[in-house]
Amino acid sequence: MSAPAPFRPEHLRGTTVHARNGKVRHSFGYGVDYVLLDPEVRAGPALLSRHRFGLATVPDRDHGGPVGNGEGAAWARRALAAQGLAPARLTRLLLLTQPGFLGARFNPVSFWLAYEGTALVAVIAEVNNTFGDRHSYLCAHPGFAPIHPEDRMEATKVFHVSPFRDIAGAYSFNFNMGEERIAIRILHRQQGGESLNATLTGPRRPLTNARLLGAVIRRPFGGARVLALIYWQALRLRLKGARYRLRPAPPTEEIS
Repeated sequence: MSAPAPFRPEHLRGTTVHARNGKVRHSFGYGVDYVLLDPEVRAGPALLSRHRFGLATVPDRDHGGPVGNGEGAAWARRALAAQGLAPARLTRLLLLTQPGFLGARFNPVSFWLAYEGTALVAVIAEVNNTFGDRHSYLCAHPGFAPIHPEDRMEATKVFHVSPFRDIAGAYSFNFNMGEERIAIRILHRQQGGESLNATLTGPRRPLTNARLLGAVIRRPFGGARVLALIYWQALRLRLKGARYRLRPAPPTEEIS
């Protein structure tokens, strides 16, 4: 199989929506800026920095492995191989993540996208909580068969994300990586009819300095803004009567 053409970084000016159903109903939606890039290639707009302070940053230490001490793509390749994806089959590895702006960085969830040729065959959902913990979920079919837009992949919830939800039930992941638009859905279901539906949607556009400047103007505080919005929604849930759960110890395994 011939090597794919170099991937040009993209910008996702997207929207994320969260809707909680059950005893306490709650929903919200926000605009978000994600970048889609090849983490092993340094090429990109001048305003996007990979390893030093800059207007927009996606450093390797923020992804793949322990929080703040990540290995980037090397970790993702090693994790995929350990789960059974032969390195020779992995022809492209991309990272979909929110960049840090002006040094402020926090990502509730990023996605490692593994391709065999043009087919998406695995996704690692890299989840961070506000307590400084991280756990990743592998989304793949048996034998790493291609993932289609209508497919649903299940994963048991083992990681504490929100203090207003139990570590119980299962996630259902859906990835629609269209040529013009991305749509990702994560549904968390628990017994008793409790559910949380989270989506990320938006058009794919070339990542340029102008688009990075626009993102900074729209959301100048980057990760600090993300954290502030999380705490604001937590306060709203508490005022609605949602039960608060103490943080348990995180899983000992990095990926499940």
